[in-house]
Amino acid sequence: MTGRLNSAQPYALGLFRIVIGLLFACHGAASLFGVLGGAAGGGTIDAGTWPGWYAAVIQLVGGILVLLGLGTRAAAFISSGSMAYAYFKVHQPEALWPMENGGEAAAIFCWAMLLFVFTGSGALGLDRLFAARGASGDKEDADAKRTPVAA
Repeated sequence: MTGRLNSAQPYALGLFRIVIGLLFACHGAASLFGVLGGAAGGGTIDAGTWPGWYAAVIQLVGGILVLLGLGTRAAAFISSGSMAYAYFKVHQPEALWPMENGGEAAAIFCWAMLLFVFTGSGALGLDRLFAARGASGDKEDADAKRTPVAA
């Protein structure tokens, strides 16, 4: 049973990445465009306001990149830092525990994104597709350099 679960691990990680990326992007879209219920009180965040608008842009762009599995580690690193900032600067001063200060989403997104920094995109991501293409191209180039040319 453990062997089967271990072999499915990249796919489970890939599905987890897709769900987290989609949810993260939805938060950004809600704040920037007013969709899905809009920002906290409905509506949108004014462009350029610190830190809300910048956080929303990071959520939208980072969420889409993580969802696609494209530049996953870098996007997740920036996204995780954004959520750590949100938790400690916005939520934590209100109360100690996330249940008390409304910071559950920020804490969970922070840790989930940090996980992707260390694990990468898993299966089903564009990172793997491009890595596989690059590796096969490099192998062909290396083989071409080693093969003697006959006249």
